[in-house]
Amino acid sequence: MYERLRVYEGRAAATAGVGKDLVNAPMIRHWCEVVGDTNPAYAGPGAIAPPTMLQAWTMGGLSGHSDRSGAYDELFALLDGAGYTSVVATDCEQEYLRPLRPGDRITFDAVIESVSERKTTRLGAGYFVTTRMDVRAAGEPAGTHRFRILKYTPAAVRRGTSPGGPQGVTRGGRSLRPRPVINRDNAGFWQGVAEHKLLIQRCGECGTLRFPWLPGCNECGCQEWDTVEASGEGTVFSHVVMHHPPFPAFGASDDAGPYAVALIELAEGVRMVSNVVGVPYDKVRTGMPVRLEFLRTDPELELPVFRGSEG
Repeated sequence: MYERLRVYEGRAAATAGVGKDLVNAPMIRHWCEVVGDTNPAYAGPGAIAPPTMLQAWTMGGLSGHSDRSGAYDELFALLDGAGYTSVVATDCEQEYLRPLRPGDRITFDAVIESVSERKTTRLGAGYFVTTRMDVRAAGEPAGTHRFRILKYTPAAVRRGTSPGGPQGVTRGGRSLRPRPVINRDNAGFWQGVAEHKLLIQRCGECGTLRFPWLPGCNECGCQEWDTVEASGEGTVFSHVVMHHPPFPAFGASDDAGPYAVALIELAEGVRMVSNVVGVPYDKVRTGMPVRLEFLRTDPELELPVFRGSEG
C-alpha cells in the first residue's frame, strides 16, 4: 500500500489557486476579536493581517475547493478504498515571508509533499499525509503553509477504555464524552468545577483576567496569579451547530443529533467554549443571554455548560 501511495509525493494538490476574497479589514477585525488580539499593528490605516491568518485567505469555505488536483482526489480515494476513512489534523507549520495587507490578492500552489509509511497510533493505524502550500500576495512570495493529517482506520474501542481522542469512552456499551486533559496548569480549574465553581485566573501583577488557564499573563508576563469566581452570567458571542460526525454522547437522548457549541462571553469579560443547553440547537442566537450550570454527563464527569432562554 505504501508503494502505491508514495508515487503521489511531489504531485500537485492545487495549481494556480486564487483566494476567494482580497485580504480585507473586516476579516482581520473578526479574527482579532475572536482570539482577543489587540495588537495595534492589525488596525488603522497601515494595518497588516496577523501572520497566522496565512491559511485563512486560501480556504474554500462552505462551498469547498474548486482548485484541487486530480492527483489529490486520487490519493484520498485510494486511502478511503483501502479502509482508511477517518481523518484527523495533526499539526501545521507556517513560514512568513512578507506581511499581508488589505487589498492583497492571494494566489497559491500546493503540492503533496510526503506520505509516511503506515503508522500505528492510539486512534488507529494509517498514513500521515503532508501538503505544502506556497502562498503569494500580489504575485510576491508571502509564506509557506504545511498541513499534516492522519488518514486512519479507527481502532476498536473496548468497553471501559479510552483510545485517547475524539472517539471518547464507552461504559457498558454506552457512548460517553471524551475525558478532559488535566495537567498542572489547569488542575485548579477542574477542582473548581468539582465544587461547582467556574474559576477565572487573575494576574498577580496587572490584575488582568484570563481564560483558558495559562501559566503566565499575556499582558505583562507575570507568573503569579490568583482566581476569581465567575458570576455565571454571560451571552453567546458566536456559535456553531455540530452535525457531523454524529456522536451520541453529545446529542439529546443518545440520538447523536445536532448540538450547539458556543463561544460564551462571561460577564467578567473573558470568553470560553461550551455547550448551550435548554433550547433547541437551531434557536441559539448571537447575543442570547445564558446562565452557567453544571451538567453531569456520566458518573465520572461533570462539565460547565450554559443554559439559554428563547425569551
